[in-house]
Amino acid sequence: MSDLDEEYQLEYFHDEGFVRKECPSCGSHFWTRDEDRQLCGEPPCADYEFIDAPGFDEEYSLEEMREAFLSFFEEHGHERIDPYPVAANRWRDDVLLTQASIYDFQPLVTSGKTPPPANPLTVSQPCIRMQDIDNVGKTGRHTMAFEMMAHHAFNAREDLEDPGQYAYEGEVYWKDETVEYCDTLLEELGADIEDVTYIEDPWVGGGNAGPAIEVIYRGLELATLVFMCMEQDPDGEYELKDGNTYSYMDTYIVDTGYGLERWTWMSQGTPTVYEAVYPEMISFLKDNAGLEYTDDEEALVNRAARLSGQLDIDDVDDVEAARDNIADKLDVSTSRLRELVEPLEDIYAIADHCRTLAYMFGDGIVPSNVGTGYLARMVLRRTKRLCDTAGVDAPLDELVDMQADRLGYENRDTVRDIVRTEVEKYRETLERGGRQVERLASDYAAKGEPIPLEEVLELYDSHGIQPDMVEDIAADHGADVEIPDDFYSLVAARHGGEEAFEEEEGAETDDDRIADLPDTEKLYYEDPERTDFEAVVLDVIEREVDGETRYDVALDQTMFYPEGGGQPADTGTLATDEVTVEVTDVQEVDGVVLHRTDESPGKGEFVRGQIDATRRKRLMQHHTATHIVGYAAREVLGEHVRQAGAQKGTESSRFDIRHYERISREEVKRIERVANDLVTDNVAVKQEWPDRHEAEEEHGFDLYQGGIPPGQNLRLIRVAEDVQACAGTHVTRTGDIGTIKILSTERVQDGVERLTFAAGDAAIEATQRTEDALYEAADTFDVSPQEVPDTATRFFSEWKERGKQIEDLKEQLAEVRAQGGGDDATEVDLDDATAVVQRVDADMDELRATANALADEGKVAVIGSGLDGATFVVAVPDGVDLNAGSVVGELAAKVGGGGGGPPDFAQGGGPDVEALDDALDEAPDVLRQLREA
Repeated sequence: MSDLDEEYQLEYFHDEGFVRKECPSCGSHFWTRDEDRQLCGEPPCADYEFIDAPGFDEEYSLEEMREAFLSFFEEHGHERIDPYPVAANRWRDDVLLTQASIYDFQPLVTSGKTPPPANPLTVSQPCIRMQDIDNVGKTGRHTMAFEMMAHHAFNAREDLEDPGQYAYEGEVYWKDETVEYCDTLLEELGADIEDVTYIEDPWVGGGNAGPAIEVIYRGLELATLVFMCMEQDPDGEYELKDGNTYSYMDTYIVDTGYGLERWTWMSQGTPTVYEAVYPEMISFLKDNAGLEYTDDEEALVNRAARLSGQLDIDDVDDVEAARDNIADKLDVSTSRLRELVEPLEDIYAIADHCRTLAYMFGDGIVPSNVGTGYLARMVLRRTKRLCDTAGVDAPLDELVDMQADRLGYENRDTVRDIVRTEVEKYRETLERGGRQVERLASDYAAKGEPIPLEEVLELYDSHGIQPDMVEDIAADHGADVEIPDDFYSLVAARHGGEEAFEEEEGAETDDDRIADLPDTEKLYYEDPERTDFEAVVLDVIEREVDGETRYDVALDQTMFYPEGGGQPADTGTLATDEVTVEVTDVQEVDGVVLHRTDESPGKGEFVRGQIDATRRKRLMQHHTATHIVGYAAREVLGEHVRQAGAQKGTESSRFDIRHYERISREEVKRIERVANDLVTDNVAVKQEWPDRHEAEEEHGFDLYQGGIPPGQNLRLIRVAEDVQACAGTHVTRTGDIGTIKILSTERVQDGVERLTFAAGDAAIEATQRTEDALYEAADTFDVSPQEVPDTATRFFSEWKERGKQIEDLKEQLAEVRAQGGGDDATEVDLDDATAVVQRVDADMDELRATANALADEGKVAVIGSGLDGATFVVAVPDGVDLNAGSVVGELAAKVGGGGGGPPDFAQGGGPDVEALDDALDEAPDVLRQLREA
C-alpha cells in the first residue's frame, strides 16, 4: 500500500465498521458498511435505484434542500456566506466561469495570503461547467448550471517555524470530521447509510492535488469530498493521474461539493433531475412542443431513465453504442428508443440552458466573440437550435426570463433585451453561414473526402452553424461529416471554458537585486497634487535599451506614479547637487518603483524629485473622469455595463465597456450630461483602505472594474455612488476636472463599445478642434456653421446623382461599342461564337461594362486597358465552351502578371504596359488554342 493509499485509512471508516473493496467492474477502491457489496455503485457500474423510490424520508424542493444543508452546517459551527457571481473573472484573472465553490477562495485564500471570510464556512454557490454541456439531457443527472453546496475549512500545519506567514493558523478539522459530517447529514435526511459508498478518487487541478472521496448513494454521486494538501512539484515523490509529481503543502484545505440538484432529485425520485429542478418549465415546454406519451410509452421512458447514467460521454467511448445497449435491456429497437427519448432530451437541455443563460446575463455577462461573452453566445445559439428541433415556438427571451424570475434577478428587462438582440444576430449569421456550408460540402464531396472536424468547429466559431445543420447540408450535397459526442465541450475548451488567460510576462527585472530592496514608500497616495519630494537612491540598475544605456533608479520613497491600471507613468527629473537626470518612464516590480533615467544619479545620493505638474494634473483629471464616465454609462445603458479596458492619456482617454448594442447619439448625449452633472456637483473624491472581504461584501465584485489587485486591504476610490478598487492618482474633487466631452464611440469588437473622451483643458481643446473643422467646412460651402449639415447633405445627394449619371453613360458607351465595334476592335471567328478583342483605355468599371455588353450580344469579349498598368477583362456568354479565367491567365502572363476567375468572367493584368498591344495581337491565337484544348 502506497503512502497516498494510506490517506484513505480514516479512523472514522474503521470505527464505523467500513470495509475497503475494489470494484470488479471499474477497478475503483471504495469503502462500504455492506460486507456483501461487490460494485462501487456508480454508473455505469450500477443503475439509478432511487427513481420512483426516493432515497430520503421527505420530498424537498431546491429551496428547501438548500436551507436544510446550510442550516445543518450552521448548527455544526460553520458561518453561512453569500454566494459569488457565476462570472469568476470578476475577481480572478485566471478563469472565466465559477465551476466550484472553491473558486470563491482562489488564489488568495487557498494560498494563505489572505484569510477566508469565515473559517469554517458554508455556502451554496451557483456554478457553470461548460465541459458538461454535451451530457445535459442525456444522462438524467448532468446540468450545466448547478448549485454546489459546500463547507470549507482552511488549515495550516501546526509545526511551522513561522506560523504567522499564512493568514490562518492550526487545524480547524480534516478528513475524519468531513466524512462524518456527510454521513450524519445523510442519516438525518433519512438515507439508508448501509447503501452509501465512498469511492477513492485522487483529485488534481490548478496545480494542487489531494485525496478525494466520491459519495455514492443508490447509483447517484451526491458529493465529492476533496482534501487539498499537495502542490505540483517537479521533485515531488507522488505521481498522480495527470502524470505530474506532487509534494505536501504547509496549508491543507477541506474542499467539498454537494450537488443541490442531485440531493433534491434523490428526495423526489423523479425520472430525471430535470423534473425535480425545473418541474414547471419542463411541463410548459412539453405542452408547447406537443409532446405526449401513452401510459405504455411513459413507462418505457421511465425505465430508460434508470439506465441513462450509462450515456455519460466521460465514461463511454460511443454514446450511440451505449444507447444500443440500453435498448437491448429494454427489449425495444434503438430507433424506437430514440424516437421516444430524444425529444425529451432536447426539452431537458432547453430548460437547463435557459437557466445557464439566466445566470450569465443576470450576473452581467454580455455576449461577444471572446471570453465569457463567447461562452454565453454559444449556449444561446445551441438553445435556439434545440428549440427549433424540438418544435418549441415560445420566444427564447420568454424562456430565459422564466428562469431569471425564478432565480430572483432584478435586471430581467435587460436579460430579455440581450436575448432578443442575440437571436436576431444569430438569424443574420445563419443566412450568411449556410451558404458557406453548402460551398464547403460541395468541395469535399467533389474530392471524395469527409469534412474535417476542424472545419466544422470553425464554422461554429465564425457563423454559429450548429453541427446537426452541417450534417444535414453535407448529406444533401453528398459529403460525409462525423460529429463527436463532445462537440460543444471542444468548442468551449477552444474559448477558455475552464481557464481564461495566461499570465503576462512582467517587466524586465534583475530579480535578485530587486528582491533585496525594501518596498518603495508611495507618497502620491498621501498628496496627489504635490509634485516635488526628496529621497535617497537605494540602487541603480544599468540596462541596454534599444542600443543605448539607461538606468533604473530605486528610491526609498517617491511621488512618481508607475504605469499601471491604464494610467501612464509620470515623467520629470531627479536632481542632486551635481547632476539632473530626466525620468522618462516609471514601473513597479514586486513593490519596488523603478525610475528609468538617461543618466545615473549615483547610488546612495540624496535627490530632489520634480514631476511634470501639467502632465500629472491632466492624467488625474482623465483618470477620475474615467470612473465618472463608467458610472454615467451604467446609469444610461444599464447595470450590465462593465469595463472591458481603459487607457488614460493627457489629450484624451478611451474607455471600453461591455454592451450588447451600438451606442446611439442620443445615449452619448445622456451619458455626457450625467457625467458633467457629477462634475458640477463638485463632490469629494475619497480614498479608503478597507479589508478585502468587508469591501466585497458591501460593494460586490463591481469593485474590480479595472482589474483584481492583490492584498488583504484594498484601496477604494469613491466618487459619489461609484466605488472601485483603484491604484491610480485622482483629483480631490470632481469640480477639479472642469468638464468631460465624449469625442467618439466605436465598436472595437462584438459586445465591446469604446468611448473616447477628453477632460479639463483637453476637453476644451478637443471641442475647439471640432469647431475649427466645422467653421472650415462652412467657409468651403460659403454658408453659416448651422447650415453645414443641410448643405453637406445636398452636395452629397448631387454627387451621388452625378455618379449614377456617369455610370449610365458608361453603360451606354459600352453598348455602343458592343454594337458598332471600334477602329481598334478585332473580331475572331470561333466557329460557334464570335470574339471581340479590343483595347479600351478606361477604368475597371468601364471595362466590365463593355465586356458585359458584348457578352449580352452573345460575343466573347477580350478587353485590354493601359490606363493603370496592363489590365484585361474577359467575358464569355452562356453556351460557349471557353474558360474566361484561362484566357486572362494566358494574357496576363505576357505582361508580367497574373489573374483568373470563374469560367464566365475573369480579370487580371501586369505591370508591363508596353507589352499590352502585343498581348492583344496574340489574343486570337490564345482563344483558338484554348478552344482546341
